[in-house]
Amino acid sequence: MQRPVRVLVAKVGLDGHDRGAKVIATSLRDAGMEVIYTGLRQTPEMVVNTALQEDVDAIGVSILSGAHMTVFPKIIALLKEKEMNDVLLTGGGIIPEEDMQQLSEMGVGKLFAPGTTTTEIASYIKDWVAQNRNF
Repeated sequence: MQRPVRVLVAKVGLDGHDRGAKVIATSLRDAGMEVIYTGLRQTPEMVVNTALQEDVDAIGVSILSGAHMTVFPKIIALLKEKEMNDVLLTGGGIIPEEDMQQLSEMGVGKLFAPGTTTTEIASYIKDWVAQNRNF
């Protein structure tokens, strides 16, 4: 039997608004995924170390603070450093379209703007994992 997709949902930095992250975590769980929620005020290092320890397939970062151009590149660099090249880094929040494009070019997966349905997010993660992870 195939194991469920494992997703780490994280809030990085000083952004204390976690309602959206909790909604996403719950909806991913309801979609059949195993979800680890790190809580508030995580560092990129904490997120990647937890992802490594928990053997996750994907990391979802919720970011509303405007620090996305610092946080996502740092997490990507740490994932590469730890040779976690088959872990999806995705997320969402208040991220301008041009920054989403730049982050995509760096290796960040699809980023979701406010208003995206939880079904779309869950489908994206499941599809990515099915195509990119070997079980």
